[in-house]
This record gives sequence, structure tokens and C-alpha cells, in this order.
Amino acid sequence: MNAMRLVGVVLLVAGLVLLYFGFSARESAVDQISETLTGRYTDETMWYLIGGAVLSAAGAALALFGKG
Repeated sequence: MNAMRLVGVVLLVAGLVLLYFGFSARESAVDQISETLTGRYTDETMWYLIGGAVLSAAGAALALFGKG
């Protein structure tokens, strides 16, 4: 396994961990109250979800197509 694919796997795992924390935070009482009152999640939860999605996509792309 070359270095780029290894970096891709690490990024993919990190992204999945962030997504897990984002989905867990989404179910918290504070986040549910915030969503009920404002119609959106807290900023921290959104950063977890966005960051996890970006890292997962980048990691998957590097793991599948990385050369080096």
C-alpha cells in the first residue's frame, strides 16, 4: 500500500469518527431544543457533520485513486 492510499484510509477513518460524533451530538437534548426553537442544529454539530463528510469523501478518493 503506497503512502497516498494510507493517508486516504486515515482521512476516511477520521471522517467517519467525526460523522459519528456529529450524529451523536444531533441527538443530545441541547441540540434538539436548539433545532426546535431555531430550526437548525448548533454550530458545533454542523461542523462535525460537515467536517466528517469532507474528510470521508477526500479519504475515500485518496484511498481509491491515490498514486505515489
